[in-house]
This record gives sequence, structure tokens and C-alpha cells, in this order.
Amino acid sequence: MTRERKRDEGQWALGSREPLNDNERFKAVEDPLRVRERVEQTYAREGFASIPSEDLRGRLRWWGLYTQRRPGIDGGRTATLAPEELEDEHFMMRVRVDGGELSVGQLREIAALSTEFARDTADITDRQNIQFHWIRIEDVPEIWRRLEAVGLSTTEACGDCPRVVLGSPVAGISPDEVLDATSAIREIVDRHVGDPSLSNLPRKFKSAVSWLPDVPFQIHDIAFLGVEHPVHGPGFDLWVGGGLSTSPRLAERPGAWVPLEEVPEVWAAVAGLFRDHGYRRLRNRARLKYLIADWGVERFREVLETEYLGRPLVDGPEPVLPAAPVDHVGVHEQRDGRYYVGAAPVVGRVSGSRLARLADIVEAHGSGRIRLTPYQKLLVLDVVEPEPLVRDLEAIDLIVHPSRWRRSTMACTGLEYCKLAIVETKDRAAELVAELERRLAGQDTDITVNINGCPNACARTQVADIGLKGQLVVGADGAQVEGFQVHLGGGLSLAKNDEAALGHKPRGLKVAATDLPDFVENLARGYQEGRTDESETFAQWAVRTHTGQD
Repeated sequence: MTRERKRDEGQWALGSREPLNDNERFKAVEDPLRVRERVEQTYAREGFASIPSEDLRGRLRWWGLYTQRRPGIDGGRTATLAPEELEDEHFMMRVRVDGGELSVGQLREIAALSTEFARDTADITDRQNIQFHWIRIEDVPEIWRRLEAVGLSTTEACGDCPRVVLGSPVAGISPDEVLDATSAIREIVDRHVGDPSLSNLPRKFKSAVSWLPDVPFQIHDIAFLGVEHPVHGPGFDLWVGGGLSTSPRLAERPGAWVPLEEVPEVWAAVAGLFRDHGYRRLRNRARLKYLIADWGVERFREVLETEYLGRPLVDGPEPVLPAAPVDHVGVHEQRDGRYYVGAAPVVGRVSGSRLARLADIVEAHGSGRIRLTPYQKLLVLDVVEPEPLVRDLEAIDLIVHPSRWRRSTMACTGLEYCKLAIVETKDRAAELVAELERRLAGQDTDITVNINGCPNACARTQVADIGLKGQLVVGADGAQVEGFQVHLGGGLSLAKNDEAALGHKPRGLKVAATDLPDFVENLARGYQEGRTDESETFAQWAVRTHTGQD
């Protein structure tokens, strides 16, 4: 009896070097990072039409560039049009802000680039990046030059490579922090971003390093979270294999404690393991989470230790987690007696003009440091007198004491610019926030709402109280209209690890986009009136009352 041959998953460590899909083929031809030379020497001079497909829709991502959606194409045609029909001759450009750190000088340059080259667009993402739109290929070399002159870059902001490294926006200033992880983040970025040995991974590689649990660490390929070891003292707990999109999976603990000085080494070892053992056959199975699901964390740790580190890791305890995610909005005291002030734009949408005004305000109040958060918010650090700053921030619609709805709603880029989107998100979210603020002005219920334009979960659909996944639904007249599939009861960073959960999809629960304010209002009122007591969270109520899950 012959044994069935195991399917080739394209793992380099097993000798599989033959590219098994189009993306692997163009990566095998050339290191995608080398496309920069052609941008500077050819494409910026000869224009959009001179860019071949493998660079336009492939390698340019390694420099933070995606073609954006052509205006006027509705969501119903997203999956039916060829890329050249769907895309505009402009780009979205993603600027890395590792750890969320910005100086006033960097903020001013971002603002200037936005107004000069991006039609005044700028969005704060839920990965602590800044995104521009309407970028022309002719302007890209000048934008790169000016970003790099102030210590910023777009290097590997997209692509199958190490993406931006998330960090605590209050690293180094929080009274609750024991170890500042900033040095580890900077070493990872300085040594490995742009390194050809890690520029061809099976898929994107998302990282977070923070002492405080104020980053969504459970949805990353790799995360290091602060923990006190009973023998060795403060260090970091390793988490691996998280990710959302169409097959969500929360990260797991291999049970390893890592001292601060070894975080970059362990990070690089995990990235190398992913490079060599990760699946490269199917794009939709190429994230690290699929390898972890098949191997289990015990085998993963064994291979990491024996093949990549050459030594065992120290066993470590679980971290202590807060009852809910921490966004740092409001006025808070720093460890040095000064203050940091967290402000909320609506779903991260700002503009170059507003960021220029922000830079003036920050400087006028004696600060030189700004932080972006993983919840589409921003902080101003090192403030002596916070209340005058609060007034000035709120004068430019950066609200320090926002409603719960503004504070707790996030949205992805959506149909306006994204080629994958099916529905509008940013404007829809802004309208929803304004309507709920009006209708539920007296209700102080903390409910998170995450709005996504497609199934890819860039706005973390599955880990919100109310997650809204964009799709076409049947409207009242029987025609297809913009709408959402509803996820209920998701959440991260909860007091017990087993309470961190992906949202449930109650069977058949969908809502037309035009009905969204009514729908969320009814859910909020239902929760307020139907919870068992004030300690029952929305997620607990939703799971208890909305049965019949897919």
C-alpha cells in the first residue's frame, strides 16, 4: 500500500523553492526592495504608464505604495473588474511610524507633504501609521527624500515583509510601566527593516512590543508583552500566531520569558522561522497563524530554540491584563509630574492642514513629542498646563473629552480609496457617530464599533463589541444595497486571557448601511435595558441574548 504524498506547501526549509503562485514568482525574480531604483530613475520621469504590472501591483508595496481605487466605481464591481479597470493612476502611500513616535518636526513634514502632494489627505491608522492618498508616481522620490530627512520612511510599510512595529504610545512616560521597550523597537527597525534576508517572507509579518497591554497584541504574528518573572524580574512574554482577516485566530503563548535586551534577537529568530517554514503555496494560507495552527506552540518553540536561537528560552508566567483595552484618551499624569493629553479625531481622519495646526499648538504649549495610538487616536506628551492645550486641540476638532461613540468607533479606508472595499466606511462612520451622539446623548455606555469595507478586517471587525463587515445586502425594495454583516461580542486585552474572544455572527444578522444608526441605537438601548446588572459587559450581554451563531 502506497502512502499518499503530502501536499507541497512551498516551505523553503523542506527544500521547496519552486514558486507556487504569482506573488512568489515575482519575489523570486528579484528582491522587491530593488524597485526603488526604477521608481527614481524611470517611473518618476516617464509616468504611471511606464510601470509594469509586477512592479505596479507587486513590488511597489515594499515601499508603502498601493494604487488607489478609481473614483466612481461602486462596491458591486469590486470583484468583477480587472485591476487596470479598478485602479486610479494615483497611490495610497503608507508612512511608517514605528512605536507611534513623532517629533514636532516630523509632524510638520507630514503635514507639508500632505498639502503639497496628497490633496490634504492624512489618516491615522489603527497600526500607528499615517496614510496619504492621491500620490503621483512623479512625486514619490521627493516625498521619500523629505521623509527620510526627518527620520521617517515608507520602507516595507506594505508587502510580504516586516510591517510597522507597534509600541505603547506612552512608553517611557507612564507611571505604570516598568520597562520601556522603545530601545527594542528601534533596534528591530534599524537592523531588520530593509534587510534583504527578511524582505521575502511568505506574507506580511506584524509585530508589537510593549510593556503595557495598550496594543492589540493578540492579533499579531509576534508580540512581546511586559511581565514580571518571579526569579528573573521584569521582561516580556512572547505571543505568536495572531491575525484576523477572513480566518481570524488569536495569538498563543509558547510560555517563554524574554529579557528586554534579547527581544530583537528573538524577534529576528521568529521572523526567520516564518521565512523558512511558512507556507508559500496559497496566499490565503501563508500567514504565520496557519503554521502555528498546524504545529502547535510547543513544536513552534522547540524549532525556534533548536534551529534558530541555539538555546532554550526561559519559561515565564502569564501577564496581568486590564479589564478593557486602553486608548489613553483624556488628560493623564506622566511619571515626571507633567501630563500627556490624548485626543480623538473621528475614526482617524485628519488632514495635512489640521496636522500643521496641531504642530503649531503642540509647540506653543512647550511640547516636542506626539504619539499615534493603535486606536486611530493621538497623544501630546510632556505638557505642563493641560487645560489650555485641551481647549486648543478641541478648537481644531481633536476632542480630548469625546463622547463614548467617537472614542470607541474605528473604520478602515473603505470604498473611497481602497480597491478591495465593497462599501463606504469613513464618512459612514462619521455620520454614525454624529447621529448616536444626538440620539444617545445621555447614555454613557462603553460599546466599541469597528467598521470595515470588506472581509479583510483592517479595522478589526471580529474584536469589537459591534463589528461591521461591509458587503452588499438586499434592501427594502429587493435591490442590492451597501450593508454589513454583523459580528457581536468580540474583545481583546481582557482581565482573563480566555475571555479575549472573536465576535460571533448571529445567523442572518445583516443591516443596510442606511439603517445603521437605527440598528446600533437599538442594540445600545437593548443592552442598557436588558443587562443583568452594571457589571455585565456588552459582549457578555450580546453572547447571552443573541443566540443562533454561524
